[in-house]
Amino acid sequence: MTSDHSLALASALKTFRAERSGIMALEAELADSSSRLAQNFAAAIAAILSLKGRVVVTGMGKSGHIGRKLAATLASTGTPAFFVHPAEASHGDMGMIQEGDAILALSWSGETAELADMITFSRRFGLMLIAMTANPEGTLAREADHRLVLPRAEEACPNGLAPTTSTTMQLVMGDALAVALLEARGFTARDFKVYHPGGKLGAKLVLVRDIMHKGAQMPLVAAGSDMAQAVIEMTEKRLGCVLVQNADSALAGIITDGDLRRKVNLAGLLTLKVEALMSAHPLVIAEDALAVEALQMLESRKISVLAVVDAHSRPVGVVHVHDLLRLGVA
Repeated sequence: MTSDHSLALASALKTFRAERSGIMALEAELADSSSRLAQNFAAAIAAILSLKGRVVVTGMGKSGHIGRKLAATLASTGTPAFFVHPAEASHGDMGMIQEGDAILALSWSGETAELADMITFSRRFGLMLIAMTANPEGTLAREADHRLVLPRAEEACPNGLAPTTSTTMQLVMGDALAVALLEARGFTARDFKVYHPGGKLGAKLVLVRDIMHKGAQMPLVAAGSDMAQAVIEMTEKRLGCVLVQNADSALAGIITDGDLRRKVNLAGLLTLKVEALMSAHPLVIAEDALAVEALQMLESRKISVLAVVDAHSRPVGVVHVHDLLRLGVA
């Protein structure tokens, strides 16, 4: 390894240590439930949960970049939020802020000049102001209703100037806020789907009912049918299985093409009743389950099809592993 490589790695490790120390300081303070930060954090969560409006996140420079990410995370996890640039706010964007909103302002120094108009606006119109800062004596903290005062920490920048450790701490605190709010709201993966319809994540959040083969597409025979009828139904529907339904419409069993292959040499196969070959206790899934849950069940049992049933155990569909792969769940 060359000396240049050694220096680069040493610099990277020093940065990791500096930023980790900032996170550890933040963790230690929050771990003490009697600390001012811990109490103010809990109070801020309660205040945001009681909001009738949105969380308006703002910040200048690097704090602004962290603020944009925080607003996006909040909005995608059940807390309506958006970012307003403080300089643009002073030139008309203040009109985006409505009665019932709260302003969450990020400023490490607590004296960011561009935030002055936002602070004044919040005081004039009685909007909740939440500060995330490292300066308890700064203007932002003094004016705020809720103060998240982060412990001071050494920047990873050797000059102590470029926001590095400080922005990492803001990022982590922002994530802590978002997750605490998510959990307090009981926000589930199904709720998540509403805000994440696209990409692989969106695919994983699709419900079984959205992809299952149902109605006339569903291979289905009545209990007591001959295997000849079951084979015809399986061949026509081309899903590699047929579901067996008993007299009260509940799922009685399933026959797969694997079951047929294993019994292909059985004498009089086509004249047998379906009960002779079916699996009487098949693996099933509910139609409002997530597609990713279906994939996990198929992979864990090394099977390719899954029967979908309603609350009364009546078959309502079939999910094939190929549907999940085509959707992009895997």
